Amino acid sequence: MARPRKITDERLLAAAGVAISRLGPGFTLADVAREAGVAVGTVAQRFTSKHGLLVAMSRTAVEGTRQGMRAAAKEAGDPVTAVIDVLIGTFAPLDDPETAANNLAQLAVDLADEELRGLLAELYAVLEEGLVPLLDQAVREGRLPGAPPVPVAARILTAVADGAALHWSARPAGGLCDRMRADLGAVLAGWCHRSDERAIEEGM
Repeated sequence: MARPRKITDERLLAAAGVAISRLGPGFTLADVAREAGVAVGTVAQRFTSKHGLLVAMSRTAVEGTRQGMRAAAKEAGDPVTAVIDVLIGTFAPLDDPETAANNLAQLAVDLADEELRGLLAELYAVLEEGLVPLLDQAVREGRLPGAPPVPVAARILTAVADGAALHWSARPAGGLCDRMRADLGAVLAGWCHRSDERAIEEGM
């Protein structure tokens, strides 16, 4: 039986996330090793290259998002509120101007790479698909009479959240989570009954 690894992939990937948030796309494997408190050879042996590390991070993000969305759908009380909360929770780690700028700079690099771009597309698909049960419940309950078809609504809300993060990173007035709550709330309020609209506006 193989011995369990003392230094887990999760530890190294978390360190990579910290390095990207601090340094942007210019980070190196040595920076990741420093954050993790390990030798650079450990990181290189595990992921082979910086690209391999980014691929592993993206795949982990996809699976983590999938599990988080499933949990949110199961635990949701108010589906409309849950939609807002789950999207804010996804982007909350960027609620710092420097962190947001560095992560979005890395995103621009990822978009130029075919494999990383494909994984980013998968991440967005998982996020949108995860919103569908919540939005479907809200529509069935008559909460969103003005909403477009559920898959379209999921795409719109994901795009609003993503766009808010990008816009806020350049003009970081207030907090990102507050900005996102206001922007998502404004869209959902336009789809809601008046009673729900007031409740959403009070939470904005």
